[in-house]
Amino acid sequence: MSLLVVGLSHRTTPVGVLERAALTGETPALLLRDAAANETVGEVALVNTCNRIELYADVEKFHAGVAELSLLLSHHSGVGLEELTSHLYVHYEDRAVHHIFSVACGLDSMVVGEGQILGQLRDALARAQEEHTAGRGLNELFQTALRVGKRAHSETGIDKAGQSLVTFGLDQIAKGAGEIAGKRALVVGAGSMSSLAAATLVRAGVSELLISNRTPERAERLAANLGGAAQAVAVQVVDWAKTAEAMAEVDLVISCTGAAGVVITAGQVAAAVERRTADTPLAFLDLAMPRDVDHAVHELPGALLVDLESLSEADAATPGAGDVDAVTGIVADEVTAFGAAQRAARIAPTVVALRAMASEVVLSELGRLNTRLPGLDERIRAEVSQTVKRVVDKLLHAPTVRVKQLAAEPGGAGYADALRELFDLDLAAVQAVSGTPIGAQAGPSSTATPAGGTR
Repeated sequence: MSLLVVGLSHRTTPVGVLERAALTGETPALLLRDAAANETVGEVALVNTCNRIELYADVEKFHAGVAELSLLLSHHSGVGLEELTSHLYVHYEDRAVHHIFSVACGLDSMVVGEGQILGQLRDALARAQEEHTAGRGLNELFQTALRVGKRAHSETGIDKAGQSLVTFGLDQIAKGAGEIAGKRALVVGAGSMSSLAAATLVRAGVSELLISNRTPERAERLAANLGGAAQAVAVQVVDWAKTAEAMAEVDLVISCTGAAGVVITAGQVAAAVERRTADTPLAFLDLAMPRDVDHAVHELPGALLVDLESLSEADAATPGAGDVDAVTGIVADEVTAFGAAQRAARIAPTVVALRAMASEVVLSELGRLNTRLPGLDERIRAEVSQTVKRVVDKLLHAPTVRVKQLAAEPGGAGYADALRELFDLDLAAVQAVSGTPIGAQAGPSSTATPAGGTR
């Protein structure tokens, strides 16, 4: 596969642009379908998180792939192409593999080493499988990335800082509104991030936990899933219509709904602050993209808002340099191994086609022998047949083994073409074995640049 990544993240894009580009509702599925329908794209998957939007695609042509995926991102996000391309990054082939492995290990996260990205990658693959846009290539890539991420966490201390985006946000809340333990908290939303927030709050020792969601069944399920972990915490589901009222009863609100617009207005927050009797600020942790909490809450007296924009400007606790170096080494080794396996796999159909052609030649010549010597003793005929087959197998063994080894090395892609030329193999026969087109136009060397930049 010719792997291409086109995306934007907190590292390249202002939060305001990320918010406008956020893909919600049915948009991610529509984007996948439109991308897969494009003639330049073979397979495609979308990683869509609060601070990352990335398309991973198997493309036939590099430049056409970049142009089409960029245009699709612009169309579905609603952000103009010119503005979007100034923030997009592009990775191709080995650099694309290096990128997804780094992402899986948490090296590219806002909080370095956080492990939640593994679940997000798993969700991205599952969505692509559901939409039938991921084939063997992307399945293998994402499964390998998940394994590499797990390896990094098990073999190093990359996550010893113990932070996720939720804990990082709660640390910032504690600086302005006091310790989380003993507070009353409200979680708005019941998705994966909200589930993580609720579990984190329970571990942090909140005294009471309220959960509100548009679909009450999901809120009930989240409350039930907390199970034994929440035995020391009073957990209650709040009717969605009474969310604004519930804010006046708590000290902390964490919101992550996935809604397309503001869920908690400045007016609602001002009213809640007015009704509260506590001395500490009413704190809000907004982990949604686009934002759930009105940005104007930053200016309200008696309220404290920590959102993705403020988190991107804060300094997160980071693992030691030795752990980061160790993970970087793991990523480099895994990229090399993955590339070698991919290159070796590309020549396999040519080798199979060569052996099939040799078998056809043997059968043809044995058929001619049967015609010329019809009275040949069957025992002798069988011995001649086995001898001819052994000779052909021995002649092919060394070159086919060696060509697989050479093809696995960097720059070894040309050996398949050479083998086809030397033995005059039918290209259609090779394609029939592989099930994919051979000899698609090659893209440029693996690199990463802004989509609108020059090379």
